[in-house]
Amino acid sequence: MISPGASRRVRKTNDFSELMASGTPLIAVSFADGRTDQDIAEWLESGLDIAELRVDRYNSFDLTHVVDEVKRYEAFPTIATIRSKSEGGSWDGNEDDRLELFTAIIPEVDAVDIELNSPEILQRVVDVARAHATFVVVSHHNFETTPTALELDEIALRAKRLGADCVKIAATATNQDDLRTLAAFTLRQAHLGLIVIPMGPIGVVARVFFPALGSLLTFAHAGEYPVSGQLDYQSTFEYLRAFYPDFDDKKTRN
Repeated sequence: MISPGASRRVRKTNDFSELMASGTPLIAVSFADGRTDQDIAEWLESGLDIAELRVDRYNSFDLTHVVDEVKRYEAFPTIATIRSKSEGGSWDGNEDDRLELFTAIIPEVDAVDIELNSPEILQRVVDVARAHATFVVVSHHNFETTPTALELDEIALRAKRLGADCVKIAATATNQDDLRTLAAFTLRQAHLGLIVIPMGPIGVVARVFFPALGSLLTFAHAGEYPVSGQLDYQSTFEYLRAFYPDFDDKKTRN
């Protein structure tokens, strides 16, 4: 792990893209604010790959509070997002305020996640991220259904055109055909850089096996705000350890 005093810019320009392209499954866990220092240290010790900082779930959006809280995770590779309520998050404020928050946190994190369906601020968030050498995830969430194959391709290509380094698609799978659609999409478009997350109980198995198809990251929960079909961190860790021979080799894990 990089020490807290290491150069943020060096990490962002060199290490995060390499981490995402390592070919080994990665686990991200979402965190709101208020975790204790001991709790954060224990997650670091556990070998967690990426901390997703859910700023939309913070108790305060005061800029000083938000930046100070984000900095507490600087020993981790980090993805920060301020997820809008329309895509499953807690942010229901105006877009100017959300852009101000994004602008404040982008220099402090390794990656930023902005929804494709955020036309008022998406391009400005991408531009700020580029200015700070911050990795860009452009995401799309569908909590009702799985888009068609054509729709998935269009979403991914549009996100790439708008500046995504990686495209995240989370869609609700209600049957095996939905899983096959998402699996085929992952295989077909993996070269674009994808995170593909089938939501819902039927999608549990895919959270473990989609990395084998080319999805760069899987998400687990740490007792906070689990999404339907999302496994806890320890279970996810053990499944990846069992099914991916390289999982333990990338770094020492406890």
